[in-house]
Amino acid sequence: MGNKKNNIKRPGVKTLSIHHGETFAKDTGCVMPPIFSTSTFKHGNKDNFDYTRSGNPNFRILENILKSIEDSKYCTVFGSGISAVTAITSTLKSGDKILCESNLYGCTVRMFEKIFKKFGLEVLYTDFTNKNNIKKIANFEPTLIWLESPTNPLLKVLDIKAICDEANKLQIAVVVDNTFSTALIQKPLDLGATLSLVSTTKFINGHSDALGGAVLTNNEVWNSKMLFSQKALGLQPSPFDSWLITRGVKTLPLRIEQQTQSAEFISEELENHKKIISKVIYPFNQRHPQFKLAKSQMKSGGSMITLKLNLNKEDTFKFCKSLKYFSLAESLGGVESLICHPATMTHASVDEKTKNLLGIDDSLVRLSIGCEDTDDLISDILFALNKF
Repeated sequence: MGNKKNNIKRPGVKTLSIHHGETFAKDTGCVMPPIFSTSTFKHGNKDNFDYTRSGNPNFRILENILKSIEDSKYCTVFGSGISAVTAITSTLKSGDKILCESNLYGCTVRMFEKIFKKFGLEVLYTDFTNKNNIKKIANFEPTLIWLESPTNPLLKVLDIKAICDEANKLQIAVVVDNTFSTALIQKPLDLGATLSLVSTTKFINGHSDALGGAVLTNNEVWNSKMLFSQKALGLQPSPFDSWLITRGVKTLPLRIEQQTQSAEFISEELENHKKIISKVIYPFNQRHPQFKLAKSQMKSGGSMITLKLNLNKEDTFKFCKSLKYFSLAESLGGVESLICHPATMTHASVDEKTKNLLGIDDSLVRLSIGCEDTDDLISDILFALNKF
């Protein structure tokens, strides 16, 4: 009788999120790995750890989980999302050009404009939702292309594959900030990106109690660059934060499922309230200008909703502060729902002219839908709207 091969199915994402593999504490039988709160390791240990700035078991555990979820070869973790941005940008030199999507996270823009420009880095911006601009990439002669999709806070959806196809022809590396989606909703590396960046502070951790960032890639050279940046620039996370994020990621699929289901329902419901809401922006809303692209590129619409209100600045803040279950705060992706005023919060450092061109004005608010009951969240929003 012939031998039959055992075709082992690849574990599902819920399983991958929970089972982290090596705990680096085999003798204890621990299910959850401990916190390796040490700066220094004895020379000659079997896992080659020497100094936490250049590696720690808690980093390795988290990196292995994120690699599994993203289905990538390499992952490097950092102390925050902006540390991950720093790690990538620091690989460039004076005279290099970054070609960016015109709508980026305000702190990324601030770093490019206020820090790296001083060292001779040139930063260019273009609207990548315009297909003609994709064809013109070569004209910009960029060293690196920097994307977000969906963008923060306008939720523009970019054709990542089309941009990467053009960039790859020209041998230009592409970074995709995938914080709003995570690998559960879209996988930039599968679409041709060189680097997938994520702020693990947000959805990956999901509990608003730790800072972190990660860069994933299938490119060995870029992986070496990230490891060097982590060590040389001191961009590493703490073992404790890595441990917290490892704990948080275990429920990521469950949280994403609840959050995205609520967001899709809430976005549709809010379309019926044109008196106060002039525009609802949500990728899986049929009125979204890139709706078809979003449906083809993303597994769900995510849990971020942006609203344009028919209110002045003062009343917009009154609306934000009258909500019961949405805290007025920066950040996103946690189990608790948040509302943000981008013009004065996440994008406060962006100059007024640019904000006006993009449409980030005082009547724009961004919702991060949490894990509360959907009915409670929509009731909270409607109650606040009825005050105007």
